[in-house]
Amino acid sequence: MAELVADFVLRRLREWGVGHVFSYAGDGINELLAAWDRAGDRPRFVQSRHEELAAFEAVGYAKFSGRVGVCAATSGPGAVHLLNGLYDAKLDGVPVVALIGQTARTALGGAYQQEIDLMSLYKDVASEYLEMVTVPEQLPNVLDRAMRTAQARQTVTAVIIPGDVQALEYTPPQHAFKMVPSSMGISESSVVPDETSLRAAAEVLNAGKRVAIMIGQGARDAAGEVLEVADRLGAGVAKALLGKDVLPDDLPHVTGAAGLLGTKPSYQLMRDCDTLLMVGSSFPYSQFLPEYGQARGVQIDIDPNRIGMRYPFEVNLLGDARRTLRGLLPLLNHQEDRSWRETIEQNVRDWWEVMDRRAHVDADPVNPERVFHELSPQLPGNAVITSDSGSAANWYARHLRIRGDMRASLSGTLATMGPGVPYATGAKFAHPERPVIALVGDGAMQMNGLNELITIAHYWREWTDPRLVVAVLNNQDLNQVTWELRAMGGAPQFTPSQRIPDIGYAAVAEEFGLRGSRIDDPGQVADAWRRALAADRPCVLEFVTDPAVPPIPPRADLDQLEKVTTSLLKGDPEAWSVVREGVKAKAQEFLPGKRDRD
Repeated sequence: MAELVADFVLRRLREWGVGHVFSYAGDGINELLAAWDRAGDRPRFVQSRHEELAAFEAVGYAKFSGRVGVCAATSGPGAVHLLNGLYDAKLDGVPVVALIGQTARTALGGAYQQEIDLMSLYKDVASEYLEMVTVPEQLPNVLDRAMRTAQARQTVTAVIIPGDVQALEYTPPQHAFKMVPSSMGISESSVVPDETSLRAAAEVLNAGKRVAIMIGQGARDAAGEVLEVADRLGAGVAKALLGKDVLPDDLPHVTGAAGLLGTKPSYQLMRDCDTLLMVGSSFPYSQFLPEYGQARGVQIDIDPNRIGMRYPFEVNLLGDARRTLRGLLPLLNHQEDRSWRETIEQNVRDWWEVMDRRAHVDADPVNPERVFHELSPQLPGNAVITSDSGSAANWYARHLRIRGDMRASLSGTLATMGPGVPYATGAKFAHPERPVIALVGDGAMQMNGLNELITIAHYWREWTDPRLVVAVLNNQDLNQVTWELRAMGGAPQFTPSQRIPDIGYAAVAEEFGLRGSRIDDPGQVADAWRRALAADRPCVLEFVTDPAVPPIPPRADLDQLEKVTTSLLKGDPEAWSVVREGVKAKAQEFLPGKRDRD
């Protein structure tokens, strides 16, 4: 049988080392599905429940494997459904290739069923490379460029293939005019700033007496170098949320996450420093960076589009983080005065004591901080952790202490709801031998997490380590938005939009053949984690948590306090609970060595 375009596409993916394609069937990719059958399901077709979930699975796979994630969708609605997950990949700098079906060429322009102008629809999300294949000879070049561009630029690319083109006999490009040949592969590369720029950066850093370092996911391969620089300069290190797993949190000078969801010692680090070194991060919240004019700054980033942003840096070094720091290290002086480092370390110790006390404040019925606090010491050293957006991200950012070979991520830039559980599925296909924990709110669980449990139930027996724990914060409230209404809008909770149905998530999991446990007693939290992390299959832990526990920012300004007060006075239905829990949580900062048990 002749090789068809659809057959060639799958063969080329295999040659690129693609092992999984996350997808959902549809007639716009029927020829590809038939080719999958002929190819013996290579690369593996991973069946999602919805194209958005397929895209999120591909993002999770790419984030935790370091390889290109691939997803596929049918024409029309399938292509539309992919977009949210693809934007999540684009904004977080994750390499994902989307393969999309399209109406047959003979029908294009004829207002045919499911016909959408996909080139216009995808021109933003796949702006680095987007192409429609109209003749077989465009391949392999189009597919190779999509894979190569996604990998090299850490972004989203897309290839659109009309259904009738998928069914054509594949003929390669010829050695002829207006034919474009192609070849496989791409080498690793590195960019290092010139010596003059490195010396200029070293001059700024050596002059500093109170140096702060901010790292993001771009510093992941430079963790050792970051620590060397920090030790040389006596600096503290804060982490952007996407860089949470770059350095362990058991180091005394690592202050944890920065920003609205961040820690107090990270806030203090930025507030009091006189020099800022930012590595591999495009941290957008300038209000959580030093005051303008307070600190001299140096930035290191591989992406020229992100260099020089967020802060008036004095020296901007375009380069690979590891190699740039290696070039910088011999030029840095050892800071003899360690008083700044000692202050940082004391702030970090104080913070963890406060977090311990906050986690043990009584709530109605379970304090959500307790859920994360009890998980942290039980995390296996090779765990992969995903978090959804919403209030779960607050506790993920603050309470979980990364150590060992742990990996962790969430939707950092798009901050979309819904990726927590499908990220975990993608992570299990990337690392079937590692335990995975997904931390999600009940809003995200109702949005798409319940559907993702079906996919987990379908595939879990294939994984070497069957442990995938989904922790759901069941507070029947879209809690993050509720607190944003109070703190930013001065508005009370609007129950028609914020209250959500009470669903038995653990019971649903049991119905799907998974383990499920509902926890409404704070004394049962630690043991629930122990049982789930020892289970012989995926498990859903449904924690019935108190929505009135406030996600207190590292610094609450007067305007925010006034707006919360205003919202409560306007008749917020949870006013008394909010006041009670807020006072108890804040009081822990002023009660050293004592836990609140009231």
